[in-house]
Amino acid sequence: MSETTQIVVGVIVLIVVYILTRQFHAWQMRRAYTTVLKDLRQKEAFDPSSAVELPYAKVRIFRVGTRDYRPKAVQYMTETGVAAMTDDGRYYLTGSKGR
Repeated sequence: MSETTQIVVGVIVLIVVYILTRQFHAWQMRRAYTTVLKDLRQKEAFDPSSAVELPYAKVRIFRVGTRDYRPKAVQYMTETGVAAMTDDGRYYLTGSKGR
């Protein structure tokens, strides 16, 4: 195999690996999103009076083990309006998307 062919194959492999890692992270975020949504539905947190505390909503400084995507999912949900946070740090689902 010529040197040019090896470089082209190497670049293609790098591109494929990059795309697969992006897909893996997107899949993990979707999974975390549905987990948080299911957790809030099971606890029936549909308004500020029934809001619940989510222990995984805060990012921990010292992580042991694999990456936890749930804090990012909670942040995304509050930014897009699917969930809201009370003044004391509890979360609840908003609107018809949550029910």
